[in-house]
Amino acid sequence: MLNLMLLRHAKSSLVEAGQEDSDRSLNDRGRHAATAVGRYMASNDLVPQLVLCSPARRARETWGLVAGELKTPPKILIAAEIYDFGDGKALMDCLRRKAGAAQSVSLVGHNPSIGRLAQSLAGAGDKKLRERLQTKYPTAGLAVISFDLDNWESLTAGAGTLRHFVTPKDIIPDL
Repeated sequence: MLNLMLLRHAKSSLVEAGQEDSDRSLNDRGRHAATAVGRYMASNDLVPQLVLCSPARRARETWGLVAGELKTPPKILIAAEIYDFGDGKALMDCLRRKAGAAQSVSLVGHNPSIGRLAQSLAGAGDKKLRERLQTKYPTAGLAVISFDLDNWESLTAGAGTLRHFVTPKDIIPDL
C-alpha cells in the first residue's frame, strides 16, 4: 500500500515589482494555515517518509511550517519539476522517478497541477470528498490518496482512493 499526500502551498504574498514568482513568501494567513495543516497531519498520523517539494519559496516555507508540527520530519527533496502549473503529468513523472522505496510520500506544489494530479489519481473514495476536490483545491489544501500498489512506477490515473481532502477552512473555521 502506498500513500500520497498532495499539499498545495499556503497563501502567499502578491508579486512585488521586480520580484520573481518563485521568490514570493507566505503571508500571515498562509503561515497560520500551514501550521494548522501540520497539526492536522500530525494528529491523523499523516507523516510521510519522503517529501518532494517545489523549489519556490512559498512551497518550501509551507513545508517548513508543516514539518515543524511533526515529531519526526521526513527527508525532503527539492525537485525543480514540481514548480509546474500544468495538468499534473510533470508531478506524476517526478513521483514515479524520485519516490523510490518510500511507502508514504508528500508532494508540495502549485495549482493547477497539484489539483489536476489529485483529480486524475483519485478514482475511488468518498463521493462528496471527490466532488469537493473537483470543485476547488485552495491554498494549503491537502489530499491524501492511497494506492494498492507496490511501487510508484506503477502509478496510473484513477488507481487511487481518496482518504482525506481538507482545506484550511475545514480545520480553522474562523479563517
